[in-house]
Amino acid sequence: MKFDTPAGQNPIDQLKVVGRATDRIDGKYKTTGTAPYAYERHDVVPNQAYGYVLGAAIPKGRVRAIHVEAAKAAPGVLAVVTTLETPRLERGTMNAAYLFGGDAIQHYHQAIAVVVAETFEQARAAAFLVRVDYAAEAGRFDLAAEAGAAKPVPGDSGEGSGGDGIERVGDFEGAFAAAPVTLDATYTTADESHAMMEPHATVAAWEGDTLTLWTSNQMIGWGHGSIAKILGIPKEKVRLDSPYVGGGFGGKLFVRADAVLAALGAKASGRPVKVALTRPLIANNTTHRPATIQRVRIGATQDGQITAIAHESTSGNLADGSPETAVNQTKLLYAGANRLTAMKLAHLDLPEGNAMRAPGEAPGLMVLEVAMDEMAEKLRLDPVEFRIRNDTQTDPKTPGRRFSQRDLVGCLRLGADKFGWSRRNPTPGQARDGSWLVGMGMAAAFRNNLVMKSGARVRLDDRGTVTVETDMTDIGTGSYTIIAQTAAEMMGVTLDRVVVRLGDSAFPVSAGSGGQFGGNSATSGVYAACVKLREAVAQRLGINSVDAVFAEGEVRSGNRAVPLGEAAAQGPLSAEDTITFAGLDKTYQQSTFGAHFVEVGVDVDTAEVRVRRMLAVCAAGRILNPKSARSQVIGGMTMGTGAALMEELAVDTRRGFFANHDLAGYEVPVHADIPHQEVIFLDEVDPVSSPMKAKGVGELGICGVGAAVANAVYNATGVRVRDYPITLDKLLDHMPDAA
Repeated sequence: MKFDTPAGQNPIDQLKVVGRATDRIDGKYKTTGTAPYAYERHDVVPNQAYGYVLGAAIPKGRVRAIHVEAAKAAPGVLAVVTTLETPRLERGTMNAAYLFGGDAIQHYHQAIAVVVAETFEQARAAAFLVRVDYAAEAGRFDLAAEAGAAKPVPGDSGEGSGGDGIERVGDFEGAFAAAPVTLDATYTTADESHAMMEPHATVAAWEGDTLTLWTSNQMIGWGHGSIAKILGIPKEKVRLDSPYVGGGFGGKLFVRADAVLAALGAKASGRPVKVALTRPLIANNTTHRPATIQRVRIGATQDGQITAIAHESTSGNLADGSPETAVNQTKLLYAGANRLTAMKLAHLDLPEGNAMRAPGEAPGLMVLEVAMDEMAEKLRLDPVEFRIRNDTQTDPKTPGRRFSQRDLVGCLRLGADKFGWSRRNPTPGQARDGSWLVGMGMAAAFRNNLVMKSGARVRLDDRGTVTVETDMTDIGTGSYTIIAQTAAEMMGVTLDRVVVRLGDSAFPVSAGSGGQFGGNSATSGVYAACVKLREAVAQRLGINSVDAVFAEGEVRSGNRAVPLGEAAAQGPLSAEDTITFAGLDKTYQQSTFGAHFVEVGVDVDTAEVRVRRMLAVCAAGRILNPKSARSQVIGGMTMGTGAALMEELAVDTRRGFFANHDLAGYEVPVHADIPHQEVIFLDEVDPVSSPMKAKGVGELGICGVGAAVANAVYNATGVRVRDYPITLDKLLDHMPDAA
């Protein structure tokens, strides 16, 4: 199915199943511990051995020798595979670092060996017996030190954000110099870890020259091709299976060392092998969100109309990596005739920087929305009103290109009303609750809407059961449920008559889970397949497909009503299709919008920050399942709070690694840190987006919330922190008197 004209009335608009707050159909498996995650696939192949990955102890240089004699002689050891005996393997889709092979070390904890043994404990003990001789080289590990040499480079997150190294509209420098009110400020954001609950893990088994990986991966289509490329085997000789993923946040978009080394270990040992990366390897061997140094300049008239806006970001990565696309939202969020955006990249020898939830917009809005608050204060304008005055219904770079749907103003106004924004004291440091300084902050939310080609297969049996197969993954987002809702709506059955099978590369290739495109695109693929199945059913029953109504388990036409299963009485009916999107993104700018409101308390003596209330208002097209969508947004709000207040990978700039590489040293928000969170979805459909008239929402929740927290801290204390996260040491010396 080709989607190249806005959607008209279709069966999804019935909203009998789609659009309803529905419990997740996989919830019972997760709450009873029966959902099969990668490392726990004990039943898929017998006689599994255990692999333990050894990471490089230097950040840059070469491996001279690897001494494995003692490890091979250790109890239970079946095989040891080293990087020196393996030619450098090809890189997979979108990998910036090489995962294995050869003597070159690109970053600390790059995989250099895997030890395979009968038990995990034996594999780990033997790995500690491996001795490695290195030839270390000097490296670059400090973004601040390298920023001066950074060059403008183009970049693309692959998720709807990116662009050229420098982009201009109008004459920014002239307009900024002439503006009566200006802001010029520099901000920094920290390196961050995905810190998902489930580690990167894989079980690998060879049957002859055919490889099967039961793995934790967000994008089966990408992973399938990448493994074949990395190992140099035909794609048809590889199968990936990933029905459940325990969190990824972008860290599992691409194949990582666990999959590659499980496959190599299985080949060497002649046994199926399971590998899970330890927490230090997840931090240093896989990917992370790169730190940024961002400069924002805004010029405006006295009445608050922006006339000039510039946003420049510098980030670091490996030589073949890309910049963090932190300036993308600034191209589209606010009006202003004269504009400048720039992305610069410094070459660092730290672990690979790559996609993490809302790459680009998450750190970019952390900065832009604080700068907007600072500018509103200079203008003596309410921060909500300042944003409303600079709303735009067209792409500022291409004024004739309108947004398909844009109700940022509606989000701002409704949020302000529901949150009680009018009670906020605009003078910082004035509101008290005992020993707590109390403040309110807000920020706009923005995330581009991206759609991707997505396929599915649907099958009808004689019991009237509809089975859906697609390689789409469920990374905790509720894919099983919204896909089931889509099929149920299209085929006129209840949810208990739908079976959903996900995450297998033997199924049709879907959009996969990432970039806020997964749910909308994957359900659109199911929609397309169901359109074909409806036609096949009507033809089998001798009914005109145009007149056929699918409802309550029946197919109806005029006075005739036939049970759906009767169409498959002579054998199952199957249909497969792929939806492709063409053209509408050129005609319309498609984006999602929101507004975050936060209240914090800051202890006047200790500078401890406690979030007290949070509200998000979102405009993101049709909400397919309000219950799971709310879960996605509050998860994003929680992650954004972590970015604002605690999350920071600490770089050892002498030894070139992230020192706090576990969940003891890398702090993330826990239940005690997060109060009740309220989420409101505007009643909106976007027929330009897809036949579902939906958009993504999974990353909108993290976009802007960190700035709302930072703005609330400023309103509470009068201390403006521009170096994130906002830790106690950055507040204490500047706090108002306790008396």
